[in-house]
Amino acid sequence: MRPDDGLRNLILLTAPLDFSNKQELTFARWTDEKYFDVEKVLATFGNMPGEMIDYGAKSLKPVENYISNYLKLWDNLDNPQIVESWHAMNTWVTDNIPLAGGAFRQLIVDLYRNDRLMKGELMIRGQRVDLNRLRANLLTVIAEGDHITPPCQSEAVLSKVGSSDKELYRVPGGHIGIMAGSGAHKHTWPHIETWLAGRSD
Repeated sequence: MRPDDGLRNLILLTAPLDFSNKQELTFARWTDEKYFDVEKVLATFGNMPGEMIDYGAKSLKPVENYISNYLKLWDNLDNPQIVESWHAMNTWVTDNIPLAGGAFRQLIVDLYRNDRLMKGELMIRGQRVDLNRLRANLLTVIAEGDHITPPCQSEAVLSKVGSSDKELYRVPGGHIGIMAGSGAHKHTWPHIETWLAGRSD
């Protein structure tokens, strides 16, 4: 909206931006207006409860999240390092806060259902958001095995922005693992550090 305000570098981490591929986006099918009444949910709760968002994300892989995750803990109860790591990740994953009702409505109606950002139709405070006006150096980090934000949601932004310096970086792993998993310090963070170092002074 304001391309000349001084944003130099922009890093997108598994960013859900393109909602055009409804077949690959489970959340898009779940939140279809035929099955999901946004206004009724917000009238009931005011905001979107964090627990409901967490349940939706975990339901994308129910066996892994509700069974395998705890079996891994059980199998490693005698290993304090694994137990501590499991507890830290589980605490972080389950520490959910509600999403503001207006933001949730915009996420579902404007993005998931109508893909207005990528179509150039998204309005914020009366102004149209035009991705082509983005001039910042852009790094888009994609998790190859991401089931929450599949790669198809992050790839197309590079063809829409006006940035001359843009890079798509693919990392093996899932939505959280590429940032906090065991391989993050070998792949993701060194690449981001190198990318930023070359574009900062």
